[in-house]
Formats: sequence, structure tokens, C-alpha cells
Amino acid sequence: MRVLELLDRLIAFPTVSSQSNLDLIDWTQAHLEACGFAVTRVPSPCGEKAGLIANRGGAGGVVLSGHTDVVPAEGQPWGRDPFRLTREGARLFGRGTTDMKGFVACALALAEQPAEAQGPVSIVLSWDEEVGCRGIPHMIPHLEAALGRQALCVVGEPTSLVMATGHKGKAAYRAVSHGESGHSAMAPRFRNALHGACDLVANIRAEQARLMQEGAQDAGYDVPCSTLHVGKLQGGTALNIVPDRATIDWEIRHLAAETPDEIVPRVMSGLEHMELEQVFAYPGLDTDPDLPALAKLRSLSRGLCKVSYGTEAGVFVPTGIPTVVCGPGDMAQGHQPDEFIELDQLTGCMEMLEALVAPG
Repeated sequence: MRVLELLDRLIAFPTVSSQSNLDLIDWTQAHLEACGFAVTRVPSPCGEKAGLIANRGGAGGVVLSGHTDVVPAEGQPWGRDPFRLTREGARLFGRGTTDMKGFVACALALAEQPAEAQGPVSIVLSWDEEVGCRGIPHMIPHLEAALGRQALCVVGEPTSLVMATGHKGKAAYRAVSHGESGHSAMAPRFRNALHGACDLVANIRAEQARLMQEGAQDAGYDVPCSTLHVGKLQGGTALNIVPDRATIDWEIRHLAAETPDEIVPRVMSGLEHMELEQVFAYPGLDTDPDLPALAKLRSLSRGLCKVSYGTEAGVFVPTGIPTVVCGPGDMAQGHQPDEFIELDQLTGCMEMLEALVAPG
């Protein structure tokens, strides 16, 4: 099965987000050009990574979009080499098999098939999706020139081949609470940075409670409202010293009906001596499942859903291309030690994509 040979090659590139992906990009670019694709290479601002925008057949076709980076395997209890594809029965193990080199392998296998048996096909491969969808915004401005107007974009994150029309957006923040250092015996005379941090946490909890009661609701999600979460709080040097600085890392995962611009002012209300930095953000997705452009994929996919995790799909929405998420594998396996994908998911993905890009 050709897709397994391609997946084996992709897994062998250790494209953890903290490392360069250029070896994979060089190999993939040569592969696509050999298949007759016109390829536009988009370098990252640092020059150590790149993405590809490839097209064969012109406008009016299907865009297959994926990311090339994977999460680290270091520190996880792997029983196999994470960067070597291992087959055991119907399971294929390796970092990125599910998230999401399995889909990329299917797209590259599709690219090898005769152009005359397909309509227009485009492939978009990004970098740094796993650390906040940081690569794809640099690529979007190049899409129209490289691809023209396309009919549909499929972001191949793992959905078990169910078509997902929605996911929440995310905004990540770092707040810094400033205080005054002093001896704890005279604590009331000094401003305690950790106390300020706790005031922020209290506001976040209050806003979460408000959103649960009064905010937008979407029953398509396991948690039907927008959510806030404090992931990390640090401050202080010793018990007997009033801390003069504390940092709070927190996030918003919001429904498409709400935006961080609405939520953040309520969270930050009444907080003095506090700095706020947005670390990264990506938009949500809320595509109408009844759009005519989705009809063919909807008939080929294994159902309809919304997903709890974020993807790059929302970034495509301003381009005007109807966009959904649909790919092989189960995200429950993503980011896990001994990550794997079932063989029948890859077989099903190939069948779905071949039918999707067939003319007529």
C-alpha cells in the first residue's frame, strides 16, 4: 500500500515544533513537483521552517490542508521508536501517525495518481500548528496567487473520517502582576503580587460561571459554552519575602458567537498593576453543513460533528473557501505515547479523497 510507504518516510522526519521541518519540506516539495504540481514555498520569519502551497489543475477544486509539525515524544513512556513507523496487526505506531501525518501521507499518495483522473487538487502544508497555529497565518496571504479561488478546503485533522463543521477558537494570555518586595513581617505595607494574581484567577472563575449561565451555548460541543482556564501561576522567592512579581498563563476557548475582545475586558476589570500579553490566538470554525460545496464530502464522510480541539480551519474562513475538518484517526490517540492509527482509517481516507477529487 503506497500510503504506508509515504507515511513511513514522513514519520522518519522528527519534525517536533521546536525543531526545523526543512528536511521534510525539501523532500515533499520534490515529491509534489515530480507529480506535476506547481509549488510555492513560504518560509517562516526565522528561516528555519517553511510551508508549501501546491496546485495541479488550477482553480475550482479541493484544497487538502495539514501541518507538518508534531508534539514531542521526549519524556513519554514509548515502547517503540517514535520516529520509526511500526506496524503491529492493523495498527501503525509512530509520532504523528494520527496527528496528522497519516492524512498528509494520503494527500501525497493522491498526488501520485494521474491528473486526468482528478479535478483540480491543491495541498497546503504548514508549520507550528501544535504551538498555536503560528505558521498558517503567514501562508494565507499567498493562497490566492498560488491557488486561485478553490471550491472546498478539507483540514485533515483526525475525526475518524467524520466531517466536522465547527470548533472553538482559542486565545492564550500571559498576565504579569506587579507588587513590592518586602519582609513578610510587615506584609500589609507592601503590595503582594501573588494576591493580585489571585484576584485575576477569581475574575476568571467568575467569568466562567457567567458564561455557563448567560453566555452563548452550542449543544454540538461536550462543553457547550466558551471556557476559561488558568494553566500556570508562578511567583515568589521565599515564604518570608512579599513577592514583587507573579505570572499567570491562562486561556479562552470561545464559541464562534463570542470573541476574546468581549471576554477579556470583563476578566481584567478592576485589576491594577497588571500587564497582559496575548501569546497567540486562532479563530474558531462554524461552517454551515448545508452549503452546496460540502454536499459531496458530506455524502462520502462517516457523519457530521463538531470537535473540541482547535485547528487551522478557521484561518481559511476569511479567504472565502468553505472549510471543514475531516481526516483519518482518532484524536484520543494524538499526543499520546505509542501514538497509532488504524490501517482501515488510512484505507477509508484514500477512498474518500479519491472520490472527492474525481471529476463530476
